[in-house]
Amino acid sequence: MTTPPRRTGRGLAWLLATALAMPLAAQAQSAAPKGSAAHISAATQKVNGGFIASNARTTNDWPTHGLDYAETRHSRLDQIHTGNVKDLGLVWSYNLESKRGVESTPLVVDGIMYVTASWSVVHAIDVRTGQRIWTYDPQVPREAGFKGCCDVVNRGVALYEGKVYVAAYDGRLVALDAATGQRLWEKDTIIDRRFSYTITGAPRVVKGKVIIGNGGAEYGVRGYVTAYDAKTGEQKWRWFTVPGDPSKPFEDESMAKAAKTWDPAGKWWEAGGGGTAWDAMAFDPELNLLYIGTGNGSPWAHKKRSPAGGDNLYLASIVALNPDTGKYVWHYQETPGDNWDFTSTQPMILADLVLDGKKRKVVMHAPKNGFFFIIDRTNGQFISAKNFVDVNWATGYDKSGRPIETEIARKGDRPREVIPSAYGARNWHSMSYNPKTGLVYMPVQGVPISLVDNKDWSFNGVRPGEPHSNMGWNLAMFANVEPPTSKPFGRLLAWDPVKQQAKWAVEHVSPWNGGTLTTAGNLVFQGTADGRFIAYNATSGEKLWETPTGTGVIAAPTTYMVDGKQYVSIAVGWGGVYGLASRATDRQGPGTVYTFAVGGKAPAPAFVAYQMSKLVEGVKYNPQHVPEGTALYVSNCVFCHGVPGVDRGGNIPNLGYMDAAFIENLDKFVFKGPAVARGMPDFTGKLSADDVEKIKAFIQGTADAIRPKK
Repeated sequence: MTTPPRRTGRGLAWLLATALAMPLAAQAQSAAPKGSAAHISAATQKVNGGFIASNARTTNDWPTHGLDYAETRHSRLDQIHTGNVKDLGLVWSYNLESKRGVESTPLVVDGIMYVTASWSVVHAIDVRTGQRIWTYDPQVPREAGFKGCCDVVNRGVALYEGKVYVAAYDGRLVALDAATGQRLWEKDTIIDRRFSYTITGAPRVVKGKVIIGNGGAEYGVRGYVTAYDAKTGEQKWRWFTVPGDPSKPFEDESMAKAAKTWDPAGKWWEAGGGGTAWDAMAFDPELNLLYIGTGNGSPWAHKKRSPAGGDNLYLASIVALNPDTGKYVWHYQETPGDNWDFTSTQPMILADLVLDGKKRKVVMHAPKNGFFFIIDRTNGQFISAKNFVDVNWATGYDKSGRPIETEIARKGDRPREVIPSAYGARNWHSMSYNPKTGLVYMPVQGVPISLVDNKDWSFNGVRPGEPHSNMGWNLAMFANVEPPTSKPFGRLLAWDPVKQQAKWAVEHVSPWNGGTLTTAGNLVFQGTADGRFIAYNATSGEKLWETPTGTGVIAAPTTYMVDGKQYVSIAVGWGGVYGLASRATDRQGPGTVYTFAVGGKAPAPAFVAYQMSKLVEGVKYNPQHVPEGTALYVSNCVFCHGVPGVDRGGNIPNLGYMDAAFIENLDKFVFKGPAVARGMPDFTGKLSADDVEKIKAFIQGTADAIRPKK
């Protein structure tokens, strides 16, 4: 770690300068009819650093992804409170016209909402009427769908000085006119199109720069974060999260430092190294520090990318950068030598806490690895870490901030169930912090998986039995060779970050529940995997209100004021990596935005039951093909379609419940089939006709094996 930055007056001067333009914008806004292009232009032109900072004191609007730069998702609004939340009713619903996962946090400024659906489609909605203003479809090629591990999702847009910024799934950053949806500029953020880079995260705008990372570590890429000029799209800086080829000059001192923690015998740069910064960011204007969370190693198996071990900086870390230059300032690595897909890309929150009688500026973070971290955000100093779910890979953290690993952690030569699994004790689903209660509210979970290293792994090699390896995944691990023994769970947890202990918890019926919002009305809002939107008492966890949503909820809600009235909105649409193949509801519907207020009386849209046939039967197959078909299915199909007949299907059907005619003609679907237009991969050149016959044998053979005996 480096020494902390010297404090200057830059932060205060920047806030003052950006606030100067606000009075004129406000005058223009008031003169135009609400919802008109002139009104929208005036309302959004005022959104800059000063506006975001001043709005944090009132939270009348929701102008940036986490509500404020600290990403607290705590609203100061209290018109809706524990006493009247039972009277919440639907004001309007809006059809996002999507069938895949919806992970977007809606932004709202003076009654104008911006929200994204799957495939990075942007919708502008008039909150006053619930009507569409415009939509923008970046026309992501559907054949690129297989390049992302975790559904064709998007977590939302950024808003700044009259522009909306969306990072498209295929790696383009697009600036739109906030009033009209017209494209103003577009930049390709991908450094090498030979590799499977994607973007699913929401951009942030800091000091006139649009900041975005990327995903793709499972596929073998090198992570980085890039800043673009918000007005012109000109690239201002780029910081790589892991070092490149050591035979070439390193980009900066931080990369040279990182390279010392990798073993070149593993040629990590061929598989990229990973570290993709695909979600978490926060900003402290006073310290002038941008915080990012970095991802897992590529491949997952530590000894395959770095045979002699080493911490492998800056994987699974919180890194502080200077937002003006992109220069590294400090880091704290939460999971040294990541061996389990323990990303640190889960949302972080900045707060000032009194710890041991002293007020500290901290980062609060609960990443995949199952520990809740308190880190000094001025210098990266470790303060504390406590597990918030059961874990078996470490017993805790020592005083220097290093994990105390257990024997099971790195025993990759035999199947073992590491807890939490690669799905994470937390994933991208947002948490929130209420300074009145002193609690952090977060969705936590367990999704069991057992893993064993693939000793014969090679980068981009063909490895039947290694999950999605024929789709470009590079895990260097086999999954569930022996079935895991723990049970899946989902839970809403209220965590006291000062005491580092749980205050209360609510058990859910499934993993993969939505992000949270907390308010000054002493409320916590969360959507659930089984299709409900719920309000809880923030102090006690008592359920106070709920309403059906027609599909599982994974995104986080927002709240805001429009014309003196408080609203709560949630974008729903089941999906994400867990939701591709699994679900917890028997109803389905298109992606939908629901908006509620006290006294709302609008009728809910119609919910449709899942159409699921009986177990497939009658497809002719050779039983001797089942073992090979199993390996082929795992390396091509399992994370999208699940286990035939065992899983029920999520936003992608389970093949064990398809009509027999579909399975009999499987070749017509996997080779340039009709579903390619909806995002299914084309397996031409990846599978042979004989391979398809063996996969058919596995599907029908599995259905026959689990069919109840008559």
